[in-house]
Amino acid sequence: MAFLKLVRYKNLIILILAQLLIKYAFLQPFGVLTSLNTFATLLLILTTILIAAAGNIINDIYDVNTDTINKPEKVIIGKIISEKWAFNAFVILNILGVLCGFLVSYIVNKPPFFSLFIIISVLLYLYSTYLKQLPIIGNVIISVLVGFSILIVGIFELLPALTPDNKVIQIAFFKIIFKYSVFAFTINLLREIAKDIEDYEGDLNQNMKTLPIILGKKNTKYILSILNFVPLLLIIIHINNRLYKHTFAVIYFLVFVVAPLLYICIKTLSAQTKTDYTHLSNVYKIVMVFGLLSLLLYKYVILT
Repeated sequence: MAFLKLVRYKNLIILILAQLLIKYAFLQPFGVLTSLNTFATLLLILTTILIAAAGNIINDIYDVNTDTINKPEKVIIGKIISEKWAFNAFVILNILGVLCGFLVSYIVNKPPFFSLFIIISVLLYLYSTYLKQLPIIGNVIISVLVGFSILIVGIFELLPALTPDNKVIQIAFFKIIFKYSVFAFTINLLREIAKDIEDYEGDLNQNMKTLPIILGKKNTKYILSILNFVPLLLIIIHINNRLYKHTFAVIYFLVFVVAPLLYICIKTLSAQTKTDYTHLSNVYKIVMVFGLLSLLLYKYVILT
């Protein structure tokens, strides 16, 4: 159980869910030409979660000192699992992930795609060791990787199957997947900023240069409050432009995406304590999950 917590198994489950939804709830029902069979799809998912798990481990290794201050009850490395064991697990998971990535790239006959997994692995390492200490840059990098974990399904499923005859359809579906990756990037970026405010004391103790430390917790909260309206407005525009004829889809987005985002906007303004920002972080994650689950609606929205 300690190892599962170390690799953040709940986040990995969300990642698995997102990739399965894109394949089986979004692409497959429409008969879109894809490149991966069931085995290759599962291999791509395995590749992603192995590299993501490795990234979570190395992040915790370098966060032991800050986590000891910010959330001592959740520290695993040095208490339950030794740092040496954790680092070995990081190396093994990375190697296995990259090897699986090579195999998936070979299956779709796109060897250059293999480099994507190496880049992701390197960026996760750099994020944990250096980039996360920089104001906003680290937040953006990790959020890009979260969004890319969704986009990579479109890259491996649609691009290798692209032909002059199906180009319009393939690109249309790829654009929708890209929008979901942007959604995941945006929500995760806001969540990262909230987590930086939450972890202010520990980060300050370790001389990190996060946004709240540079600008102050109060100013960062105001920035977060303003940025919270970005996904809210984009979702409302999407509902108005694309979904207004589909009552069930409109109700779903209003209840499960718009309402929680409105709650976040209000709650952020009144947030004061560490507990408040922990709560906001959890609500952001809920919004992301329900946003991804909306992929289940496309079969009914597009076909009607």
